[in-house]
Amino acid sequence: MPRVKVNDINIYYELHGPEDGEVLVLSNGIMMSTASWYKQTPVLSSHLRLLLYDCRGMWQSDHPAGPYSMEQHADDLAGLLDALGIARAHIGGISYGSEVSLMFALRHPERVQSLIVIDGVPEVTPLLRAQTLPWRMAAERGDAELLLRTSVPFNYSEAYIAANQAGIDSSVPLFARIDMRSFVAMMDAFTTYHITEQLSQIQCPTLIVAGEQDLIKGPRFAEMMAERIPACEYVLVPGAGHALCLDKPDPLNTLLLGFVLKHSGAAG
Repeated sequence: MPRVKVNDINIYYELHGPEDGEVLVLSNGIMMSTASWYKQTPVLSSHLRLLLYDCRGMWQSDHPAGPYSMEQHADDLAGLLDALGIARAHIGGISYGSEVSLMFALRHPERVQSLIVIDGVPEVTPLLRAQTLPWRMAAERGDAELLLRTSVPFNYSEAYIAANQAGIDSSVPLFARIDMRSFVAMMDAFTTYHITEQLSQIQCPTLIVAGEQDLIKGPRFAEMMAERIPACEYVLVPGAGHALCLDKPDPLNTLLLGFVLKHSGAAG
């Protein structure tokens, strides 16, 4: 498995697609791994050089003791790009990964060819903190099933839950593999995150994507970002819940591919 030393930890990564393709980085949601992009990887890597990775505390990367921060995650990503010889890339992510991407765009703007924010937020409101607190509590107790059950209503649309209930029910063993200590550290990094006043500093082409039925990080936050980021496009995906990459993969893949190619080096 490919891992590189970055900021005193080992980061797991995967590269897919043509070596000379436009580089698109996708950062995971907090409960995701690189495998969670399985509905994007074959499509996007047919045209792009796709970089997937686990941030510190996730799955196949190292799990150092906290605290963590979004600034630290952003600098880890910069170190990963350095190690791979990638000077500049299209930077994207979903949920927790989108917040890492936003922070990266603020801390390393010269390295961002374009920015893609999928179901992300620029700050944690009291309601959002209350919605996610049960996740932290479940992780503190080491209760994988409770973590799964408290996240399902917020992560998926009603239609997705109805069509995939058996798969959801069988996910408890997967959730049991989450490092709960690191998960708590990531939750704490998330709940102290607030960059709303800095959004106007993001000058690169930006795509904001939100699920219409996202109950946790939905249109309200997307509109907040779209109003403040100058070179911004905003797309609301009908019928999609929070886990857009699973819920509505086809429209998301089309959006990602089209946006990256529009802002590619070849496109000028």
